[in-house]
Amino acid sequence: MEINSFDPATLVLIALLNPAVVIVAFLMGRKADQWQKLPIVAFAAALAGFVLYWAVTMLQLVQVHALGGEAGLLALQFGFGLIWAILGYTIGKKIG
Repeated sequence: MEINSFDPATLVLIALLNPAVVIVAFLMGRKADQWQKLPIVAFAAALAGFVLYWAVTMLQLVQVHALGGEAGLLALQFGFGLIWAILGYTIGKKIG
């Protein structure tokens, strides 16, 4: 698989399908005891997702040629992480 230069659709797909963002945001959101903590959870998930993205590219599991828009990728992962954190928070409130 090869990722080419800046493509907004590619950035959205990477942010949406990043398993680190989904897992970290959902699990931390479930454990949050106040809704005010959800943006912090989303930021932590976005950073975890970016670290996973970096590790995958450094290990050359995916070929990346000047992706561009890394700040946008972090922002998108934050947005999707916030959605997953809210989902985890509401499920956690119903269960606990």
